[in-house]
Amino acid sequence: MSVQSDVNAEMMTETLSGNQTAEEYAYLDRGGFSSEKFKIELRGLPKFYGIAELKKLMNQKLGLNTSKIKRPKNGSHWLYACFQNEEERTKAIAALNGYSWKGKSLIAEVAKPAPDPLVKKRKLEEDGIGQDKKKKEDDNRSQQQRLAEATTPYYNIPYEEQLQLKEKEIRNILMKFDNEIWKIAKQWRSKIEEQRKVHNGLSFQLLPIQKSPVTEGYRNKCEFTVGIDEETKFPTVGFRLGSYATGTVAVGPIQSLIHISENTKKAVLLFQDFVRKSSMAPFSPADYSGYWRYLTVRHSNHTGDIMLIVAIHPQKLSTEELDKIKKDLVEHFSSDESVACGIKSLYFELLIKRRAGEEAAKPTHLSGATHIVDTILNRQFRISPEAFFQINTAGAEILYQNAIEMSKVDKNTTVVDICCGTGTIGLCFAKHCGKVLGLELVAEAVKDAKANAELNNIENCQFFTGKAEDILPTVLARANEENVVAIVDPPRAGLHTRAVTQLRNTKKVKRLVYISCSPASAVKNFIDLARPSSKTLRGAPFIPVSAVPVDMFPHTKHVELAILFEREDEKSNAPENAEGTDKTNTETEMNVKYEHSDV
Repeated sequence: MSVQSDVNAEMMTETLSGNQTAEEYAYLDRGGFSSEKFKIELRGLPKFYGIAELKKLMNQKLGLNTSKIKRPKNGSHWLYACFQNEEERTKAIAALNGYSWKGKSLIAEVAKPAPDPLVKKRKLEEDGIGQDKKKKEDDNRSQQQRLAEATTPYYNIPYEEQLQLKEKEIRNILMKFDNEIWKIAKQWRSKIEEQRKVHNGLSFQLLPIQKSPVTEGYRNKCEFTVGIDEETKFPTVGFRLGSYATGTVAVGPIQSLIHISENTKKAVLLFQDFVRKSSMAPFSPADYSGYWRYLTVRHSNHTGDIMLIVAIHPQKLSTEELDKIKKDLVEHFSSDESVACGIKSLYFELLIKRRAGEEAAKPTHLSGATHIVDTILNRQFRISPEAFFQINTAGAEILYQNAIEMSKVDKNTTVVDICCGTGTIGLCFAKHCGKVLGLELVAEAVKDAKANAELNNIENCQFFTGKAEDILPTVLARANEENVVAIVDPPRAGLHTRAVTQLRNTKKVKRLVYISCSPASAVKNFIDLARPSSKTLRGAPFIPVSAVPVDMFPHTKHVELAILFEREDEKSNAPENAEGTDKTNTETEMNVKYEHSDV
């Protein structure tokens, strides 16, 4: 009997015992790919590891084909990995079970698919089991209150108290990082303990949290879901009141939320009016029926211009039917009301359920401008539908200004902007340094970065496309100056381990400013930057000097953090022969890659 057959038999046994029902697992055969169908549980993971590292181990070293990794919020020593079919899952278990990774022996076993949360919740309610304390509390709260608590959990806390909570959380994260360095760097312990007396328990300076200049209506980008309002039963454009995993697909209106601008709210209502007049239903995540999916609104705080990206699931609509929808959208958003609220750009996007999840076609421009323009530190930036741009424009000015001051750049400095996006950070640095070299994975973002340089008449910036861990040596080879400062602003998960290694091993990088929107997720990067030299990390470590939190997300628990690292003295910290190895191996490797690269 196959593993899947065993799971099916177990589910059938539970069905007969009355604990579960076949209906709760019907979604597995509904059509389309479900990450629950061929899932394993992986336990015994090391204390510190990155998801990118684990994917590399599984997909590259062990030759597996992982479609999704799901790490639970309550722990990092186990997770679920999902595969496309039974054969790939069986292969994964055989390869991973008992495998030694980072000194830990992994345990891999079949994981039973979770029951459909919507079906499970409905049955519990029918049986009168779901009326627990949490549900009773929910019943006593208005829909607006539930939505506010989900999106802006600090909305009813005075702003100064919000700042205190965030500063305390940042200090706790940095204390854990500091303690980890104390454990792994015995030779620095006396110095760390001496510095902690100066910096209130930390071995480096933590500056006071920087306030957001704007605390209401600050978001310049929001993605709204189209669904059914559980109170009015009408199609509604807003935010989900919960997740599918908790058995919730209802959508609530966003008019009372304080972090969304008034013109964005007006644009949402205009689209909601269009959806309600349409004969097509919103997409249902319960059975994959329906059409309307999302509305993304991008809003320039400088000009007030708004860009809309309307996303639908096409189901079996013909090309002619899709063209009719596009034509109707253009007509609807050409009204005087649309113009009055600042809608200047309209795009259309198809989202389709595939075996490996959901795919989006490139947004199609329907009408108006192809870009909107916003301003940070007197620099103009064009924003395309898919471009990354800090969601709090005024807060970004505070963040970038702090990064510039921390970096101590001058006209003899080359700034390497890693994960540069559309070039916002690098272009803000440009007038303070000799040269900026930016690198970014998304080709469209690099195209925008080059256009932004031209828009601002900036000539000392170059931008390159590729993964940081792949092209960083090549880009660093272009930095002729001895004084090189790296600016790192990676995605939430942090920088790839290979990119950290290359930064460590390129000794002309003297300082590094690490900007993180999820400091807790970036701690592994912090540790690898600061850990003592080794055969892999040949260059001298980067030691944290100062950190500053910036409140980019008022009324939420999130906070941005910028940390300045400075290279420790090479001679006193590098292992024996490390300096020579760095010269002969790392720089030679970089020059070889440069000769064979079109970067």
